[in-house]
Amino acid sequence: MQNIENIIFDYGNVIFMIDFQRAQRAFMELGVNDVENVFSHAGQSALFDDFDMGKISAGEFRNAIREITGQQLKDEQIDNAWNALLIGVPKGRHELLLRLKEQYNTFLLSNNNEIHYASIQNYLKKEYGLENNSGFFIKDYYSHLLGMRKPNADIFEFMIHEHQLVPGKTLFIDDSPQHLITAQSLGIQTELLTAPDTLENLLERRGIVI
Repeated sequence: MQNIENIIFDYGNVIFMIDFQRAQRAFMELGVNDVENVFSHAGQSALFDDFDMGKISAGEFRNAIREITGQQLKDEQIDNAWNALLIGVPKGRHELLLRLKEQYNTFLLSNNNEIHYASIQNYLKKEYGLENNSGFFIKDYYSHLLGMRKPNADIFEFMIHEHQLVPGKTLFIDDSPQHLITAQSLGIQTELLTAPDTLENLLERRGIVI
């Protein structure tokens, strides 16, 4: 196995814990029917993809949810349902990232959106006194700010070019198999992280120095 010099981390369920079912239940309570086909871990409707890529604003996203439900929902109701999946960062995870940054070129690559991003920044400030995630990585990338999202190849190609990464010496850790397939096609080493496995255990198995 080739030596690892670079590690690219997904955010949700790799660093920051999330629960898709909580959001699904919240959307169902708002009146979203067939929620599995609208939004799930494995895939989602074009509305959510567009929001992840910053193609639509938070206001446009909320209006689309109102159309789907046929109800005049308040902004807060929609935001609370959408943010229901956000849980938080496990104890010790930030310290782990700082240790890794001393040994490897570390990056964050997150499918994100305007509403989740704002909620996460508020959480980091309230719980950890942090303005953002930038201190844990060489660079943290968010899909809605880049105009690209996983599993599309362009977002990986952008990172490889931007930081002159050698794919074979780069490890990408994500909880979504469809994202790993694209990374593998570009020669990037990958690891799927799913519960009850932990990031700490995965890194230990790979012989990553922490």
